[in-house]
Amino acid sequence: MSALGEHTHHIKIRSTQMEMASANSFNREDDFDRKLKDAEDDINRIKQQQEELERKKSELEELTARKRTFVSQQVELTERLTSSITLIDRELLEMHQETNDLEECRTMFASHLDKIHKFNPESWSREQVSERLDKATIAIDLAADEYDQAASHFEGSRSGAIFGRAAKRSRGSNRRVVSSEFMVNLRNGFAFNLPILVLGGLALLVYLAK
Repeated sequence: MSALGEHTHHIKIRSTQMEMASANSFNREDDFDRKLKDAEDDINRIKQQQEELERKKSELEELTARKRTFVSQQVELTERLTSSITLIDRELLEMHQETNDLEECRTMFASHLDKIHKFNPESWSREQVSERLDKATIAIDLAADEYDQAASHFEGSRSGAIFGRAAKRSRGSNRRVVSSEFMVNLRNGFAFNLPILVLGGLALLVYLAK
């Protein structure tokens, strides 16, 4: 009886040990699975972080490229607009100066034309022909000279076609200097010959009034 009991006791011990070993083995497997899952979760999290970093890097590179393109376009367009504004201002100044010169020329030409229309050699008496012809010739020569000066002055400008001169665009201070000198000479020439023209006109009026 005692031998059977001892054998049964050994079996129970052995069975208990096996159960404990099995439990320990299950616990180890469960712990391993948990650690494996944690490791996989860590790997997935790291991959997601890496992908996020790559996405942000790609966005930053794209923004940097767009910014570089914008700055390049900004600089290029700024230079073009600034240059255009400068040229437009210069063009407007020349156009304004040319317009003023044309207005003065028109006034001078209209004055010459009015005087030339009043010359009527057929109405001059034989005694007056020589004197009046001298005065009329002076007036004609003055008008012709100022016309030639105007034609030379406007040659090279858009108004050159008025005088049958081909337009050759020119810029800069030289043109403004020539313009100024021309208008001064035009005014001075008109002022210098004005007394002669006035006297000739008065003499003509007196003659016609007789």
